[in-house]
Amino acid sequence: MSGEGQDTSHWFDDEAGPVVRPYAMTRGRTTSPAQHRLDLIAVVVTEPGAGDAETDTMLAPEHVEIVGLCRAAPQSIAELAAELDLPVGVVRVLIGDLVHAELVHVTRPVPPAELPDESILRDVIDGLRAL
Repeated sequence: MSGEGQDTSHWFDDEAGPVVRPYAMTRGRTTSPAQHRLDLIAVVVTEPGAGDAETDTMLAPEHVEIVGLCRAAPQSIAELAAELDLPVGVVRVLIGDLVHAELVHVTRPVPPAELPDESILRDVIDGLRAL
């Protein structure tokens, strides 16, 4: 039993198909220039004037799929990672590529510290009711 004929390094899973390592999708990159802005609740929106991502030969299939998902409806980073079944870090790098290519843009929700104080909102409501 010397193991002849047995391949111990499997690049194919019978149930899942070929296995592609996440770093292969990002070409070994773990960050992108826009990485600091891409938290889990950041929303990715397709640029209105963006061309057809499917015809761009520089984009990977995952890039094209992200553009397609965001064209249908804005998606958060977390939603994209779940839909694509990819690690969040990989999705962040891919989205950074798309931002750089000007195919998508990222919007962030207003941080809680920048929201109006609850007492101000109550005063506005009370003022409206008094009218």
